[in-house]
Amino acid sequence: MRILVLYAHPVETSFCAALHARVVETLRAAGHQVDDCDLYAEEFDPVLSREERLGYHDVPDNRAPVAAHVDRLMAAEALVIVHPVWNFGLPAILKGYLDRVFLPGVSFRMENGAVAPNLTHIKRITAVTTYGGTRFRAWVLGDPPRKIVKRLLRATAPRAKVRYHALYDMNRNDASALKGFLESVGREMERF
Repeated sequence: MRILVLYAHPVETSFCAALHARVVETLRAAGHQVDDCDLYAEEFDPVLSREERLGYHDVPDNRAPVAAHVDRLMAAEALVIVHPVWNFGLPAILKGYLDRVFLPGVSFRMENGAVAPNLTHIKRITAVTTYGGTRFRAWVLGDPPRKIVKRLLRATAPRAKVRYHALYDMNRNDASALKGFLESVGREMERF
């Protein structure tokens, strides 16, 4: 399977970096073709420019500023997103990727004034993430990152099986909890 891995964390020694490495290594070892997109390493510009917004609905010209990223997304059969949750949201670079790449004609299309999904080739979407806060706190605040994955991304790829792996209360987990989560993510990638 062709899998696009989107990774969004700026620190190479972080626990998120260890999760990213485990995801990529395990998927490759299982024989998948992995396109590893490290948004920070690739210096992805998350800012939607004025010109891009003005041309947002001009399909297919709207793809031009991010054509290489659109091509990678359209070639994928699955999407794995590895990121931390900051301030109960996505890192800005990842949110900017969604704003700039999930465009009309790419992730959705307009049909008679209604939105229709366009990533029908995506079979699986999996998120691997860490939260500094507890699951309860995330729930109280509506858990926007979970909703983005399980609702928004699913709406663009309605045939996809969606999984969400989250480690909550990251700042208070001990080494054995971190190791357990890392191993759990590895097992999930083995079954991918």
